[in-house]
Amino acid sequence: MTAAARIRGFIAIGLLPATLIFVFFAIIPIFWSAYYGFFDWKGIGAAKFIGFDNYVEVVRDPIFWLSFKNNMLIVAASVFGQIPIALILALVLTSSSLFQRMIRASVFMPMVLSSVVVGIIWSYIYHPQIGILNFLLDALGLESWKMQWLSDPKISMYMLMIPIIWNYIGPYMIMFIAALQNISPEIDDASRIDGVGPVRKLFSITLPMIWDTIKVAVVLCISGSLKAFDLIYVMTNGGPAHSTELLASYMYNNTFNVFRFGYGSAVSTAIIILSLLLILGSQYLMKRNYR
Repeated sequence: MTAAARIRGFIAIGLLPATLIFVFFAIIPIFWSAYYGFFDWKGIGAAKFIGFDNYVEVVRDPIFWLSFKNNMLIVAASVFGQIPIALILALVLTSSSLFQRMIRASVFMPMVLSSVVVGIIWSYIYHPQIGILNFLLDALGLESWKMQWLSDPKISMYMLMIPIIWNYIGPYMIMFIAALQNISPEIDDASRIDGVGPVRKLFSITLPMIWDTIKVAVVLCISGSLKAFDLIYVMTNGGPAHSTELLASYMYNNTFNVFRFGYGSAVSTAIIILSLLLILGSQYLMKRNYR
């Protein structure tokens, strides 16, 4: 056996436990959930086979499509909010001075907090009576701007985007800083000698060299946004009048509140399919734009 084959065998053995755990706890439940989507099942008792009825109901339910629309707003806020802000912060905080390390830590801190804690904090910020937001508007003489931030169906979804963006900037900033630090200093020296300006350097050198990292960040943004649940559940529980309902909360309510486990399984399968389509579409578009 050659040295390369021994190394590959050692790597395979090292990866085997994690692979088995992932298959058992992630891959198999996906297919198991898709299977139960063909049944009328309340979680206990016998499951009655009903074919594609659950999936047809998912497609015809307007609340499902309202949840999908709300999720698309979250996806857009994440991709066009978290990633650009994280990239700008990474470009500014690439150096490792004490002040910049403190800023990095402060930006990353929300990610360390539980999403439930973040939801409670922002619920108090938006509170119509004791919230700091309305208090600041009062202090600035803008009483007419005061609103029921989470109770108004017209704006509640947009107000939820702010804590979602704030909560998840940190991980992408760290990813981009690591990618920027992997760019060879010789490239910076060569661009400086050639008289390349900062804007041209950003779009012609820096972004192409970290493009793969940006693509990974977009995948994480889309997948994370489509399974968003805990922060929304704590702050609004999908209300008022389903105005902040997301796919995950829609699935949860149908599964555990009304005990339609078969229908909830069909919804979760639909979420997986939509996630794959969005991720594949985004990667295709980014590949074309890059070229």
